Amino acid sequence: MGPTSTVETSSRRILDIAIVGGGIAGLMAAIGLLKHNIKPTIYESAHHFGEIGAGVAFGTNAVRSMAMIDPAIKEAFEHVATTNQWQSKHDNYFELRYGLDGGIQGQGGSAFHEVKSREGQGMVHRAHFLDELIKLVPAEIAHFGKRLVSIEDLAELGVRLVFKDGTSATHDAVIGCDGIHSETRKHLLGVDNPASYAHWSGKYCHRGLIPMEEAIAIIGEERAMNNQIYMGRGGHVLCFPVDKGKTMNGKSFYPREKFTNLTADIVVAFQSQDTWDDPNLVVPSSKERLADEYKDWCDPVKNILAHMQKPDIWALFDMRDHPADTYFAGRVCVIGDAAHATTPHQGSGAGMAIEDACVLTKLLGDVQSKDQIETAFKAYDAVRRARTQKLVATSRECGLLWEMELEGVGSDVKKIAQNADERFKWIWDEDLEKEVVNGKRIMSESA
Repeated sequence: MGPTSTVETSSRRILDIAIVGGGIAGLMAAIGLLKHNIKPTIYESAHHFGEIGAGVAFGTNAVRSMAMIDPAIKEAFEHVATTNQWQSKHDNYFELRYGLDGGIQGQGGSAFHEVKSREGQGMVHRAHFLDELIKLVPAEIAHFGKRLVSIEDLAELGVRLVFKDGTSATHDAVIGCDGIHSETRKHLLGVDNPASYAHWSGKYCHRGLIPMEEAIAIIGEERAMNNQIYMGRGGHVLCFPVDKGKTMNGKSFYPREKFTNLTADIVVAFQSQDTWDDPNLVVPSSKERLADEYKDWCDPVKNILAHMQKPDIWALFDMRDHPADTYFAGRVCVIGDAAHATTPHQGSGAGMAIEDACVLTKLLGDVQSKDQIETAFKAYDAVRRARTQKLVATSRECGLLWEMELEGVGSDVKKIAQNADERFKWIWDEDLEKEVVNGKRIMSESA
């Protein structure tokens, strides 16, 4: 029997809030609203729930946020999460390894540092985690094939959503969870505002999967079953297990050139490029292209990339260069990638979306009438924007660290290790309860 969710009750009028987007952020928000006896309605543009991508990592901050929203979410996560498979590596975030042969390194494949986390890092297959979250929401709250076209503020009557299929719906408020290319964000900031759009980060990535048994045969049990980063000047490759160790996930990054991800093991390989001119953000890759881009790397990396299954290329956009100056306007707000789209180099984008949902829904839980919704949105913006935008900026920076190009650090492995040991503390150790308290204080002062 799966986890069950409990709902708080109240004598107030039940608020009616639309959620645009049915991915992880949208479902987290819906579950949080249900806990506070608020009626959510999810509008998803696709014809079913779904998440793009394979592996996603959650740090301790994200897992605490899950439990704060609803303990059933944490149970669902634990049901599908994978950590390092060796007990001796349980508290490793990642093991850092040389990725190149010869040149300034000459130690291709060997480890030089372990980045520690008190509870390691939990990896899930996005689709499998989403399947667990779907069990926690009533089926009738979701509407599919609803691509948002516009949002209209009807003052006391609420907020009207207009969809591409010609239908519309009116609710007390709207939470935009519609991802990196959010239509809700355009409504908030204006179509002529560069912050309404995510911009090219200079990197793309090759993504693919490798069955665990095959990964072990290629690179050995230790490397295949535990989180690894292979680092080199101008690129890096991540490898980590998902599917309870049945698959290895890997990622490889290159500044505007190379990115490869290895899953279940999953593989993702990043590369740099000055511009992205293709109208499609996901395009086919090939083993021949990977072999050429990584021809100077060590044998473990070349072997991993040679065995990637069905590789494709993902363009990586973020909001570092044009951050939003607000996450709300009236009774409309945005969370997750819709608010602060980021690159994946610090592995915390999805975790921040869960934090957003946690804080926002707890603030909305104190709202007694629809007239107070805007105050809750204002408080959410005040306590969340600086932290989440810091993640966007430092994630780009972290990509340079993994690629031995960060200013003041470069290829000095001692400095890399020191930077990596300190880099994640502000993310993992956040006091979310304090954020909620501060948000409620702001709401009280604004009353």
